[in-house]
Parts: sequence; C-alpha cells; structure tokens
Amino acid sequence: MQKLIIVLAFLIPGAVLAQAPVSKLGSGSVEERLSQLERVMDARNSAQMAMLDQMNTLQNEVAELRGRTEEHAHQLEQILLRQREIYQEIDRRLASQPTTPVVATGGADSAMGYSANVSENDAYDQAIKLVLEDKRYDAAIPAFQQFLERFPDSTYAANAHYWLGQLLFADGKYDAAKKEFNTVVEKFPDSNKRGDCLLKLGIIAQQQNQPQQARSYFQKVLNEYSGSTEATLAQKRLNEL
Repeated sequence: MQKLIIVLAFLIPGAVLAQAPVSKLGSGSVEERLSQLERVMDARNSAQMAMLDQMNTLQNEVAELRGRTEEHAHQLEQILLRQREIYQEIDRRLASQPTTPVVATGGADSAMGYSANVSENDAYDQAIKLVLEDKRYDAAIPAFQQFLERFPDSTYAANAHYWLGQLLFADGKYDAAKKEFNTVVEKFPDSNKRGDCLLKLGIIAQQQNQPQQARSYFQKVLNEYSGSTEATLAQKRLNEL
C-alpha cells in the first residue's frame, strides 16, 4: 500500500517528477513501474551527484588558480621592488663617481656624495658587490655591519643602513630590519632611500599584524612622497588593509 501511494504521488500531474514522459515507464504492473521509477530516480540522482562533484572540482581549481595568481602577483611585486632598488643603487654609484681625481683630504666630497677616504670607498663597494654582483646575501649582512662600525659617519651611512635593513627583511628578521629602516627615516631625512624605508616599515607592521601602524606608515609615504613609486605601492597596500 505504501509503495502504491508513492507511485501515485509521482503520477499526479504537476508533481516534480511527473515531467518525465509517462510512456517511458512502461505499462507493466505497479511493482514493475515502481522499479522503473526507482531506476529513473537513481540515474537522475547519480547524474546530479556527478554534476555536483564536477562543480566542486571546478570551484577548487578556481580557488587554487586564484591563490597562485595572488602569489605570483606578490612575487612580481617583490621582483619589481628589488629591480628598482638595484637601478637606484647603480644610478647613485654612477652619479657619485668624480669627474676629476679625488684628493684625499680626510673628509667627504659632499657635493658629489663620494668619500675622499679610499678605504671607506673600498669597504662600501665590497659590501655592495656582495649584494649586486655576487648575490652572497648572508655575507653581505656582516659586511655592512662592519662597515657601519668602522665608518659610522660615512657618506654612505644611510645607504648602508638601508641595504642592511633590506637584507635582514629578506631574511625574515623583521625586528632587526625595522631598526635599520628607522635609522634611515629618523637620522637621514634627505636620503633618497627614506621613502622606501617608510614603505618597508609599513610592510613589516602588516606582517606583524599591526594594521593601524601599517596604515600610518603607508599614509606617511603618500603624504611625503606623493607621485612616487613608493606612494603607488603604499596605496595598493592601504587598499588591502
């Protein structure tokens, strides 16, 4: 009796499953027609489950692709930052080369930004070479630290603190990197690296789950270095907070 009620429910006009042609159910007994309906339902359920599985698979693939895209975008941003830093350093070094022989006077040529102390120049060039040419970043960290110990008032002090901060930042030593970037920001207001140091301080704050502090640094970049590459990157970071 219960099976008969179920069959009749399927056969009532307007029922959801009545959309299937009745002629396809055959003209056998109630039991046979019920079996046919059950097979139709099983086939339909199987098809629906297969579609759901396909949708879930596609959704997972889309999520994975989205994650990869975001990761690649971040990597590209880091590559562009690194490339810009290298170009800036090359430009600085080319601009600092004197057009006439330097006379060792014990001081620094403030107009050219190039030290008259040969050993100071050599020490800085050796540290920079470890970064730009040799790619020996682990060796570059102590090289810059030793340079700053020997020449704390060097013409290159701001750049040395900046590069040391960059190396520590890349190594995941955020607190140590923050100290170097803060030194540039606070002690060398005219440094062309100051804007990037503020940006990196914001990124470090963001990495350390300090959104308010990160927002403050990024806003400072926008206020003080409007129109610069650093400002563009800071705005992008602000939009993500």
